[in-house]
Amino acid sequence: GTKDKKAITKQLFVIDTHVKNVASVDLKDVEIDILGRTHQKLGFGSHRGNRFTIIVRGCAHQDGSPMSENEALEQVDYIRDSLEEMLGKGRFPNFIGPQRFGANRPVTPEFGRFLVKDDVAGAVSAYIGFEGQSESEEVEKFRSHWREHGDAEAAIELAPKHLGWEREMLHHLIKNPEDYIGAFTKMPKSLQLLGIHALQSLVFNHLLQNRIKDNQPITTPIIGDVVGPVDESGSLESKRMVLANESTLPRLQRNCQMGRLVPTGVLPGSESENLGDHAKKAMEDLELQNFTWKVKAIPRLSSRGARRPLVSTFRELVVDTVPKADPETLDMRWNEGPQEGSRWHPEGACLRFRFTLPSGTYATTLLKEFMRVPIRQL
Repeated sequence: GTKDKKAITKQLFVIDTHVKNVASVDLKDVEIDILGRTHQKLGFGSHRGNRFTIIVRGCAHQDGSPMSENEALEQVDYIRDSLEEMLGKGRFPNFIGPQRFGANRPVTPEFGRFLVKDDVAGAVSAYIGFEGQSESEEVEKFRSHWREHGDAEAAIELAPKHLGWEREMLHHLIKNPEDYIGAFTKMPKSLQLLGIHALQSLVFNHLLQNRIKDNQPITTPIIGDVVGPVDESGSLESKRMVLANESTLPRLQRNCQMGRLVPTGVLPGSESENLGDHAKKAMEDLELQNFTWKVKAIPRLSSRGARRPLVSTFRELVVDTVPKADPETLDMRWNEGPQEGSRWHPEGACLRFRFTLPSGTYATTLLKEFMRVPIRQL
């Protein structure tokens, strides 16, 4: 991922081979530690959570002036206490992070919208031409030309070499002018599916935001909510869902308060039921209420739908200060200084956040609660 490629990460692997074969592997910037042998494979259900260590640099007040270390730590304590008062200890709204949509070019829900309309040509055009933020002049010119003319042969001449998937699509359209399905499937399958997932995520974020705006609880259910159990790590057990009604509501509310259950919101699909008023309004606002979520042109992209907890949990949160870094070790954005609408200062305090989140929960979402900054800074 965009953030992982800039991070120091640690993953656990199970490899079906002899130890000596693993020991002989030599990869740039990778250290391999052999822990031992096992008869158990890792699967999707094996992943219970992630531990993070993230440094936040340049802490600033709302007016852009730098925060001292004490001021920054006091602000963290204030926000943590406020979250606990509103939602309970170690809980925060479970918004899906901006990287799901593309932080600098949120194109995934755009081409996903065309897919659920069964308009693959529109999906291809959106992926190639959707305008991003802070893209180079060369890229802006290419995307603008495509939006205005839709001419694959002319566009390929303007397409920068690093835009690999766009160029693959255009090459295919030059050879096969009407084969938009073939052009779209030049993208990796994971990226194709991300369009549907991003659109579902957009609905979820809207319904959660609607619920908060309406001053409705998100840690305990209301009538019509679908509630599910969570395991020790905070992950949802999606096969044991219960609908909250007048008779079950008091018991479900008690169990949610104790952290055994959690109210959920819909990630809509063809088999989604019990959407709830906030989800229905979200889909109406996004003009998605009349779609089946079945992609007839590419059936494997169709989604049956899922559920996601409205709140998530953080554990083992430790925040301390770290020294300011040498500007020469930081990226270009830091050296350019704060831009209009941003909130940071090069002389501001630097804090180190360490915490653990359940699988599927976004560190950027938790950090946004503490940082209170524009999405582009996450």
